[in-house]
Amino acid sequence: MTAPPSIVNVGYRSTNFWVVSAGRQRLLVDLGWWGLFSALSANLDRADIPLREITHGVATHYHGDHAGAAQDLKNAGMRLIVAEEQVAAISLMKRHAKESDRYTEITPDGNLVVSCADSRALLAKLGINGQFVHTPGHSDDSITVLLDSGIRSGQDVMRALALGADAAFAGKSFLWAVAAIGDEGPDQLIDLYIDELRASLGQIGARSPAEARKAKILHPGAIKF
Repeated sequence: MTAPPSIVNVGYRSTNFWVVSAGRQRLLVDLGWWGLFSALSANLDRADIPLREITHGVATHYHGDHAGAAQDLKNAGMRLIVAEEQVAAISLMKRHAKESDRYTEITPDGNLVVSCADSRALLAKLGINGQFVHTPGHSDDSITVLLDSGIRSGQDVMRALALGADAAFAGKSFLWAVAAIGDEGPDQLIDLYIDELRASLGQIGARSPAEARKAKILHPGAIKF
């Protein structure tokens, strides 16, 4: 069985950047501000994550605050994963960058281009259960990274939200519920999840799932799934 990954936020300024670790493989989701690679590197150091251990990286979209340091990371040894829907957007970054942004242009050399349909198989090779989904809206090249490991309770849902997740998935616990009490199991489990989520939100002072995303994480590496 693949162990659930650990997730650490190494973001700065107004943007979250996530290190998803599974064994010796580390995937960086969103790739830093342009011109501020040193800030990203410093946050990795503070989280006790060596830069050399970031083996792969993916941007949820190609704007300067989410993919601006992609080439700097590539130069440091990271392999850049690009969804097919994002290829055309990479060249547009240079057009929008100002000289003061100190943007390092992303080259196609060594980039790993993958379809969203094939992304699950790729992530599995990194020890991560998940996939990419094309979610245009914020930009035409936007993707969402879905992880499907580790959610077992309403408290886990709260933790995922506090770490910045847009959604959380649970599967195995529903199988357990069916095995335990039959057809009524999933309905009872949903009620239990809701009760646990409400209680967990109250314990962190949040009145809604949206407010959970504003929770202060005192120990970024302490919450692991």
